[in-house]
Amino acid sequence: MPDPLLEVRAIDAYYGDFQALFGVSLRVNAGEVVAVIGANGAGKSTLLKSIAGLMRPKAGDIIFDGEPIGAAPAFAVVKRGIALVPEGRRLFPSLTVEENLLIGGQSRRPGPWTLDRVYDLFPVLAERRHLPAPALSGGQQQMCSIGRALMSNPRLLLCDEISLGLAPIIVRDIYARLPAIVAEGLALIVVEQDIAQALKAARQVYCLQEGGIALQGPARELTREKISAAYFGV
Repeated sequence: MPDPLLEVRAIDAYYGDFQALFGVSLRVNAGEVVAVIGANGAGKSTLLKSIAGLMRPKAGDIIFDGEPIGAAPAFAVVKRGIALVPEGRRLFPSLTVEENLLIGGQSRRPGPWTLDRVYDLFPVLAERRHLPAPALSGGQQQMCSIGRALMSNPRLLLCDEISLGLAPIIVRDIYARLPAIVAEGLALIVVEQDIAQALKAARQVYCLQEGGIALQGPARELTREKISAAYFGV
């Protein structure tokens, strides 16, 4: 097997004295979509924050493109080619849609993603480019958050709960754009509570339960019974 683009090796992560991750390991190959599922508080967002450099694991290693990044700060992780679409979108409310997108390109990494390319992917953003970010609907804000991350031309895109709080039709619309993103050579980690969407989008699935990996495997091989048992810990 080729070396993975990302390898998380048995990491532990803490919030103060509270341990949120227990020996979590994960692999992502170039161009692959991996889903991380689990209930609230299972550790999904903590895992993404650790990969993105927003948290430093207390044990274990994170290897990206053959280099350790577990101790690297977030800005250095972005420059290496990892971008996070955070839970809750986290757009800058005082800036326009286009200004939010341009902030994503500050790392100046070379690659295919430009303003025009993002607008091709999400035409509604082009129509509203001069509006302040809070004037967008929830789904449009999520598109803007994804576009902002793409503007850094990442090799790995981390998507944290992109369906949260959105109507099902909007969720389907956003997920329908993921193949176009992957077609540019990106790998994706999608953190989701919407299991059906995650299974449709991903090749590999990891289920977290109380901070540890309860189940992993190819999406096509995981039955509803296995997922339910791992998800709920029964």
